[in-house]
Amino acid sequence: MTARRGLTRSGLWIAGAGVVAVIGVAGYLGLPVLGGPRNAEVSEATLAAEGQPIYGEFCASCHGADLEGQPNWRTPLPTGGLPAPPHDENGHTWHHPDQLLFALTKFGGQRSAPAGFQSNMPPFEGRLSDREILAVLVYIRSRWPVAIQERQRRITERAR
Repeated sequence: MTARRGLTRSGLWIAGAGVVAVIGVAGYLGLPVLGGPRNAEVSEATLAAEGQPIYGEFCASCHGADLEGQPNWRTPLPTGGLPAPPHDENGHTWHHPDQLLFALTKFGGQRSAPAGFQSNMPPFEGRLSDREILAVLVYIRSRWPVAIQERQRRITERAR
């Protein structure tokens, strides 16, 4: 039987296990899981400040210096994928739980893409540490309006 978006049940199980592993690694490292309990030693403001230059170096070339994404980001490219979406409140990043955003960044978009979809999002595993990925995601979230941040926190809570 095929699950939603073309993933098999075993594929969903493997993806879920990967998300649990990522959350476990974050806990082991003493990092706050986005949308979850915070480690008093690592504030969101600290992580956002750490994430800004990392975003500038690794993400802005595709997703824009102001998180605006590439033009026509919903229109497929001739190569089959989509242009990089915005990470500001006009995009869909905030529609996803933190666990998925972390996995997409660490392992790349193709790993969790529906069957037949070409994702252009590269994996950053081996290039960025878990803390750096987390810092980038906290920086992105820090740029959203408070109402959007709260909606995304609720999405994350429901995904747990």
